[in-house]
Amino acid sequence: MSHMIKGRQIRAGRALINFTADELAKQVGMATPALLNIETGAVVPRESTVKRIIDVMGSNGVEFTPDGGVRPKPSGIEVFEGPARFDEFYDFLYVHLRENGGDVCLSIADETVISKYRSNSELHFKRMKELKGKGGFNSFRVLANKSTFTNKYSYSEYRRAPDSAIAPGAFYTFGDCLALMSFSHDPAPYVVVLRSAAFAETYRKAFNAGWESAEPMPSFDKRRKQ
Repeated sequence: MSHMIKGRQIRAGRALINFTADELAKQVGMATPALLNIETGAVVPRESTVKRIIDVMGSNGVEFTPDGGVRPKPSGIEVFEGPARFDEFYDFLYVHLRENGGDVCLSIADETVISKYRSNSELHFKRMKELKGKGGFNSFRVLANKSTFTNKYSYSEYRRAPDSAIAPGAFYTFGDCLALMSFSHDPAPYVVVLRSAAFAETYRKAFNAGWESAEPMPSFDKRRKQ
């Protein structure tokens, strides 16, 4: 769920970017009186409304903090916190791949933990397969110790690395982006995306070194028959 913001945060956020109530209400897609009622605390907004306000303010350079404050949104950094925003991270990934292509690398100790937080894994697999078919990315490699990998999805390649080669948490590299993931954060998952070609390349090189020394991972179907 999106964290609940306070009306005074919205007012402070508007002041930070010199937005009138009319301007914000128009971008959010709601009536100005309804927005003002939220700001004064006269009504409690729906979660979907809160999410729209957060998204609009974020796209205009304002970030709401969990302690009830506001601040300018750091340039080149996206934060996705909690299960609801985990799906938004994957939307970000799809759009970036569709527009930029490239190679995808995922390093994770236990890939099965991802399916616990992704609301619809089948939809994710379908979208990735479609992207691959349309040339949305060149390769999708996964380096993991534990996985539910099967031969059902042809867009990805898996290898299994020794325990010592995988750090807790996970990271993706795709294009000029590096996504760092924590599943111990409260609320989890916690994903920080850095739009930095230098950081992405540094992690990609580390991934490639681990990939070269890793073993092919047998599919779940093969392991089950053994």
